[in-house]
Amino acid sequence: MDKATIFMIFTLFVLFTAMNMIKAENCKKGHVIPTTPLVIFLEKVQEAALQVYGHKGFDPKLFVDMSLRKNLSVTVEAFNKLPRILNGSISANDLDGFIGNYLGGADEDLIYVEPVDYVAEPDGFLRKVKNTEVRAWALEVHSLWKNLSRKVSDNVLEKPELYTLLPLKNPVIIPGSRFNEVYYWDSYWVIRGLLASKMCETAKGIVNNLISLIDEFGYVLNGARAYYSNRSQPPVLAGMIVDIYNRTGDLDFARTSLPALLKEYHFWNSGIHKVTIQDAQGSNHSLSRYYAMWNKPRPESSTIDSETASKLPNICEKRELYRELASAAESGWDFSSRWMRNESDLTTTSTTSILPVDLNAFLLKMELDIAFLANLVGESSTVALFTEASQNRQKAMNCIFWNAEMGQWLDYWLTDSNTSEDIYIWEDLHQNKKSFASNFVPLWTENLISDNITTQKVVRSLQSSGLLQPAGIAMTLSNTGQQWDFPNGWPPLEHIIIEGLARSGLEEARALAKDIAVRWLRTNYVTYRKTGAMHEKYDVTKCGAYGGGGEYKPQTGFGWANGVVLALLEEFGWPEDLKIDC
Repeated sequence: MDKATIFMIFTLFVLFTAMNMIKAENCKKGHVIPTTPLVIFLEKVQEAALQVYGHKGFDPKLFVDMSLRKNLSVTVEAFNKLPRILNGSISANDLDGFIGNYLGGADEDLIYVEPVDYVAEPDGFLRKVKNTEVRAWALEVHSLWKNLSRKVSDNVLEKPELYTLLPLKNPVIIPGSRFNEVYYWDSYWVIRGLLASKMCETAKGIVNNLISLIDEFGYVLNGARAYYSNRSQPPVLAGMIVDIYNRTGDLDFARTSLPALLKEYHFWNSGIHKVTIQDAQGSNHSLSRYYAMWNKPRPESSTIDSETASKLPNICEKRELYRELASAAESGWDFSSRWMRNESDLTTTSTTSILPVDLNAFLLKMELDIAFLANLVGESSTVALFTEASQNRQKAMNCIFWNAEMGQWLDYWLTDSNTSEDIYIWEDLHQNKKSFASNFVPLWTENLISDNITTQKVVRSLQSSGLLQPAGIAMTLSNTGQQWDFPNGWPPLEHIIIEGLARSGLEEARALAKDIAVRWLRTNYVTYRKTGAMHEKYDVTKCGAYGGGGEYKPQTGFGWANGVVLALLEEFGWPEDLKIDC
């Protein structure tokens, strides 16, 4: 190749790079929380590992969970000195050697610890469970808390800069498998299970860990890793605190938790999360949406997100997609056709353009929970403020989300065509008329339904929606291959809807709740006996099958699955003469 050709290629490369930089400057702006240099470096290792090891069995999260054996500058220098072959990749031997010498395994930052309040069979454990086979299984599930209990290693506490794991002070219950850290909304159902297991001290420790994240960041992170600092997850911390108080009567715990809840509430009801919308009668309402503070590939799935975005033509569209994917992760529903304009195309994910029913139901519950806790500790002004806030949100949800014809609360699509001076104008055609399990989350929130006629309408809507399947409730009716779509059922949504129905005060609703609980418990039990494990999600079209789909292989362990089983058995029990097999 002559010098002129080389110069021309170099010039074209510089021009192309400059054009992309100009395009990037002109992209839609949005708040971004920068990540750490360590995370950025580990993403490079992740990318190199994919080139070397290939897609089969590759889990990108493994590499950003690694730790450093030496300081970052020394490690980066050693990585940059690794020989590259023609396509820029590293040989398997060289990468293996580098990882062995410079990086610690993803499981070295958390170490096993036995929970201080664990006993093999607690006094008063699941009194309503009369069937000996079910009771034996429940005790096995209870024993899994020991398997999933961890504490942050002293190495992390002494040199946190070498780890992506955040240095939480109290022991945690991890979900299991690839999820070797505490997660936000998982923790609610873990705690419900711990309370059934009489493990209140472990439950309090988890809450205090989450509160420490609010103290540092202003909100609870998606999970306790540095790369999760750009997003949260469904806000259920207040519910954890109320549930623990109701079991323990610990007033000091309630009092000391309240300031963090007020800070978290502000996060969800201001800035990018807050949306103002005008109803059909001309009244303005404030509701909230999921909105991640990020516009790059999610570090734990960086190679996957980059591949997904490669179908898009320019940097601006890619950045917008990255934000939408991270926002879907903030919702907990990552991923689902619920967030997509075209359910067969993940690149049409548009989470920030949706007012979600479930988020606002969680926030309504949060407002009621804060008012309850403030009343306990005598903060009357806070009680008044949050009682009024809950009344305003209740009205907003009924004006914007409720669809009387369907008997469901429906997500609402935000479009630029129906906005004026940052106020969206409600139109019926922008309600998403598809049935999702999230449409029934408001059942979980007291006071939203004021009469039995409406409750009955919602019950019958659920029964006729197609979501109710032989082994539980499907998340959607679209079978896209995404893990939060049909045919999967997920423990938190099963529990939310079951508990909401059971507490509604309508006998028909409680009967349906018990029926769904039996279906769910049976499929958990039979799958456990088949596989020897509790699973993250289940295929609800048949009894005894775990779920699949999504960007990683099915996981076992499993924190919230265990918690929901124990909570349902505590609520409904299991009679001696009812068989547990499918």
